[in-house]
Amino acid sequence: MKSVSKKVCLLGDFAVGKTSLVRRFVYDLFSDRYISTIGVKVSRKTVVVPAEPEVVELTIMLWDLAGSEAFDLFRASYLRGSAGALLVCDLQRAETLTHLANYVDQIRAVSPDAKFAIAANKADLDNFAVEDAALFGFAAQIDAPVYFTSAKSGEKVDTLFRHLGRLLV
Repeated sequence: MKSVSKKVCLLGDFAVGKTSLVRRFVYDLFSDRYISTIGVKVSRKTVVVPAEPEVVELTIMLWDLAGSEAFDLFRASYLRGSAGALLVCDLQRAETLTHLANYVDQIRAVSPDAKFAIAANKADLDNFAVEDAALFGFAAQIDAPVYFTSAKSGEKVDTLFRHLGRLLV
């Protein structure tokens, strides 16, 4: 079996659930306590994904980047070498979807061939502020699949990361 390693950055505003998605995917854990990421936190997980004509053992290096504007100056250096990005919006805050376009521009500036997937996070809650038309319209513009995820319940988290993994190999 062929083994490959790919760098994936998690991008989105503060408190959209980037760290919680990583913790759910890598460790199958969730905590209600909010701890803001400062700078970057790197995690990894190895998964087996189909890649014609065989399967590939893919080690995903997950770079969980701070969502604060204070880190904009450093973000470009963190994004270099990324094969892909998981764009995360909070379904309770419409502006978090709007801001994803800026993150796409930033990663394309340093990794023009990066693949994208979108996590519409906090799907376990009610009263979504993000409209489906806006979400799927944006996804079509950047050719990215959309998954309605919940880091709290684990809903679609593994499926999302595995789909992104298939796009990378």
